[in-house]
Amino acid sequence: MNFPEFKNYLLTISEIIYFDSNEYLREKTSNPFRLKEMIDIAENLLANIINEDEKYFLKGTLGDLYRIYGEPQKAVNILTECFNFASNQNNSNREIVSLIRLGEAIKYNGNPMKALGIFNEVLDKCKANNNLAYLDFAIQHKGKCLLELGEIAEAEKCFKEALKLRELKGDVSLIESTQQGLNFIKKLKC
Repeated sequence: MNFPEFKNYLLTISEIIYFDSNEYLREKTSNPFRLKEMIDIAENLLANIINEDEKYFLKGTLGDLYRIYGEPQKAVNILTECFNFASNQNNSNREIVSLIRLGEAIKYNGNPMKALGIFNEVLDKCKANNNLAYLDFAIQHKGKCLLELGEIAEAEKCFKEALKLRELKGDVSLIESTQQGLNFIKKLKC
């Protein structure tokens, strides 16, 4: 499989990913064999690709896939490489995306307090760069982190703020994702 074919194959990932309501809406897979197949394909492509943008994409994707697959330390390692690459390029969008991904991996790796610090750093970067493209993601991930830390009221504030931004974007899948977080909080309050 070549790089463009793999990118198309990744469009099917939503078929095997779900948000686990028993684990604070963490992403899980319903098909670990297929997820492992995606990881193997990405690893093989990464070993043979020279293009730096494609390498960055594959490493970011691999970081997410390893996190979901249950190997968060591998995710942390590869996403740290992504962030370093973005920083060396002085690309604020890539830095923000890499930090969001890294924060999630660190949270999955058992360190939600450190992850919370990263999400706050991402929020600062979004505001400093007037980056509205990723602000809702940063706020939502901070909310999920706060949820895991038992800070329900603060998490709810984050989800409500993210929802407002996502409603402005008009992206139904993002709105639904945030609504899941708010619904989860409602269940916790009952």
